[in-house]
Amino acid sequence: MHALRRWWQETAGGLPATFWYLWSGLLINRAGAFAMLFLSLYLTDVRGASEALAGTVVGAYGAGGAAGVLLGGVLADRWGRRATLLAAHLATVGLMVALAFTQPLLLIAVLSALIGVVHSMPSPAFVAAIVDVVPAERRSRAFNLQFWAFNLGMAVASLLAGVLAEASFTALFLVDAGATLTAAAVIGWKVPETLRLARPTAATPPAPTAVRTRRPGLHTALTDRTFLVFVGLTFVLAVLTMQTSTIMPLAMRADGLGPSAYGLVMALGGALIVVGQLFVPRLIDRHRKDVVLAASTALLALGFGVLTVADELAVYLAAAVVWTVGSMLAAPPNAQINADLAPPLLRARYQSVFYLTFPAAAFVAPTLGGVSLQHLGDRHWLIVAGLGLLAALGHLLAGPPRERHVAALRRVADPTPATTTDRVPTAQPTQSAHHVP
Repeated sequence: MHALRRWWQETAGGLPATFWYLWSGLLINRAGAFAMLFLSLYLTDVRGASEALAGTVVGAYGAGGAAGVLLGGVLADRWGRRATLLAAHLATVGLMVALAFTQPLLLIAVLSALIGVVHSMPSPAFVAAIVDVVPAERRSRAFNLQFWAFNLGMAVASLLAGVLAEASFTALFLVDAGATLTAAAVIGWKVPETLRLARPTAATPPAPTAVRTRRPGLHTALTDRTFLVFVGLTFVLAVLTMQTSTIMPLAMRADGLGPSAYGLVMALGGALIVVGQLFVPRLIDRHRKDVVLAASTALLALGFGVLTVADELAVYLAAAVVWTVGSMLAAPPNAQINADLAPPLLRARYQSVFYLTFPAAAFVAPTLGGVSLQHLGDRHWLIVAGLGLLAALGHLLAGPPRERHVAALRRVADPTPATTTDRVPTAQPTQSAHHVP
C-alpha cells in the first residue's frame, strides 16, 4: 500500500484542483469527439457523396483545424483561456447539431470547415491554462496526465463511435454535441480565468531592453529561432508518428494483411498508452529532457525501421510496441519544453505554432510517404528510420543551448536570485491551493 501511495504521489500528486478540472474537461471532450472520425462514411453512405467529394470535405475540416489552432492561440492570450475554451466548446455544440440535420453537401462542407476551426481552438488554451496554474517542477507529470487523458478519451471515442454509427449517424452527431456541452459545463463551473497569472505584476522588474523592444505577438513565436528548431524537431516526430495512420496500412495491405490486422496493431498501441503512460514520469524525471527526446525519437526510428523486414502480423505488433514506447516517452518533455520556451504573455500563441506541426505532418506524411512507398517499397522505412535518427541527434545538439535560452528567460521573469528562505511561491488561484490527492 505504501508503494502504491508513493507511486500515485509521484505520478499525480501535488497538482492543483484547477488542473484536474481542466483534465476532466479534456477527457470528456475527447471521449465524445467521435463524430468527425466517421465523416467520410457519413458523406458517402448517407448523403450520397463520391469518395473524391468526401475527401474534399474532410480536407476542409483539416484546413479549418490549422486556422483554428492559430486563432485559439491569439484569443487565449488576448481574451483569456477560460473564455476561449467556453466559446470554442459552445460553438462546437451548435455546429454539430446543425451538421446532424443538414443535407446540402455544400453546406455540410462549410460546417465541417467551421467545426475544424472550433475543434482546434481549445488546444493552445488548454495547455496555456495548465502552464498558468501548475508549478514548473510539476508540469512534467501534468503533461503526462494530459497525454494519457487524450489517448484514453480517444480510445473510448473509437469504441462508442462504431456502436452509434451502426445505429444512427444523427445520434452520432448529437451525442458528440452533448459530450462537448458537458465539457463546457465543467469548465464554466470549475475553471477560473488563469490569464491573469501569466501577466506580470506591478512588482515585476522591467525586462532587459532587448526583450522590451520586441513587439509581442504571433510573429514573435514565428521568429524565435530556438523555439523554431524545437518545433522543427517536433515536426519530424509528428511525421514519424503519422506513418501509422497513413502509410503503414498500405504497407500491411501489400503484405497481404487486412483491415482487422491493422486494427489490432492500432489497438495494441492505444492499450499500451492507456496502461503504461502513468508509469512514464518515474522513468524520465531524473533525466535531461533532450536526452529523453533523443531516446524516444530513436525508438520511433527503430520501430519503423523494423518494418523494412516485416511481412507478418507478429513483426508489426512487435514494432508497434517499440514506437509506442517512444511516443509515450516523448509526450511529457515535448510539452514541458514548449511551455518553458514561451514567454508568459505569449504562452497560447507559442502553443498554437507548436500545434501547427500536426496538421502539417498530416499533409506531408501521406503526400511524400505515398510516393516513397510506391517507388522504393520497403526501403521507404529505411528513410523514415534515418530521418528519426537524424532528429534524435538534433535533440542532443539543440538541448544544451535550448536550456541556456530557457534559463535566460527565467532570469528575465525573475531577475532576483532566490534562496531557500526567500523564494516567493508562484501566484496561484485560490482554489488551486487545494490539491486533489
